Amino acid sequence: MQQAAMPFTREDFGDDFLWGVTISAFQNEGASDSDGKGPSIWDTFSGRKGKIKDKSHAQVACDFYNRYTQDILLAKLLGFSVFRFSLSWSRIMPKGTGAVNQAGLDYYHRVIDACLELGLEPYVTLYHWDLPQALEHKGGWSHRGVIFAFEEFVRICAREYGNKVKNWIVLNEPFGFTALGYMLGVHAPGKFGLSYFLPAVHHVVLAQAEAGRVIRHEVAGANIGTALSCSQIIPYSNSESDLQAARRADALFNRLFLEPALGMGYPVQDFPLLKRIERRYALWRDWDRLAFDFDFIGVQNYFPLVVKHNAFMPIVKISEVKAKSRNVPLTGLGWEINGNGLYEILKQFAAYDGVKKLIVTEGGAAFPDLPSEDGRIIDTSRIQYFQEYLAAVLKAKQTGIPVEGYFAWTLTDNFEWAEGYRARFGLVHVNFETQQRTIKDSGYWFRELLSSQD
Repeated sequence: MQQAAMPFTREDFGDDFLWGVTISAFQNEGASDSDGKGPSIWDTFSGRKGKIKDKSHAQVACDFYNRYTQDILLAKLLGFSVFRFSLSWSRIMPKGTGAVNQAGLDYYHRVIDACLELGLEPYVTLYHWDLPQALEHKGGWSHRGVIFAFEEFVRICAREYGNKVKNWIVLNEPFGFTALGYMLGVHAPGKFGLSYFLPAVHHVVLAQAEAGRVIRHEVAGANIGTALSCSQIIPYSNSESDLQAARRADALFNRLFLEPALGMGYPVQDFPLLKRIERRYALWRDWDRLAFDFDFIGVQNYFPLVVKHNAFMPIVKISEVKAKSRNVPLTGLGWEINGNGLYEILKQFAAYDGVKKLIVTEGGAAFPDLPSEDGRIIDTSRIQYFQEYLAAVLKAKQTGIPVEGYFAWTLTDNFEWAEGYRARFGLVHVNFETQQRTIKDSGYWFRELLSSQD
């Protein structure tokens, strides 16, 4: 199949650069109540009327639970060397704590073994948004007890898989699941307000560090990171009010979970509201427990944010200037396509003394991929997206930024949270009625890029 000329080669990124592809348990596995799995907050939330835009659920999703061998083979076929996936907490511990489900432990052994047999390095994410519903009944991330439950879960996983798995990602996008789930209510568990959000933030920061310490203790030679969503923040104008709005947005979107991990505390100077955490939710002993010396920070950047001051917006006093109104290139979800935003956020994160290396642990774009008459999935826009964003990564490497890998989101089309199945990010198209997989042109593009070395 004829492709556009490559703007770079695999060799340009260096022999040690990690090329990966990413999935998550809830979005891909299905088998929602099979083999002893307990319900998660997303099982509950997606069952509520009006919460998922296409009225779908993830009870089957991509059926990765049964088709993992086929999908891992696809990742290998496309030339990737890293397979990132997450563990379902409620599949391993149906009630979130206490009894362990052996069938769940055995399942992930099979997934890990399948990766290793094909020469794919497993990068295991311990938490990708699917909190056991039993823990949510106790208050979820807003309740301090979740820290100890997560620590218990992480210790079980580290002891179970640590002889095979050396690369661990503690959390996936903590700002995403706390803000969308415990502040705005548009994601699971659907709670709304600061009284949920602020304690959730604090407990997640503590859990992030405690989990790192557990893995460090349990797994010899572990490579430990956490994956943070982030966006370059651009003020709409040079007015002082817009510049201050941009600083508040940066503190919230980019610094809220990174700076405590680096021993810097919360960014209260630029977002004073965070002082409420200290006054209401923190214990005196917490401040020595927020930091952990991560081996890498995962960067998950999809778009920049243009913001302006808005006195009528409660709490944050910020409004986003929507990409659609700015006449810029967009994905199918209306997200701005801007590789420079990725370069700028890599530069921003690399400037911290405590950041040793960066990996882009997610990157990708959703478009309405429709098969042509001959069954081919022509997704030229996605190829252009990856060309632009990978060029930004290469620029970062060439300017001395320690970025050491890029993991594409995602291998197969899957359940995209509140969007349901309408938002297709995959390099492989999935017919959700038949579960047939079809490699898209973007998948073949990656295969061509990555085939220059074995």
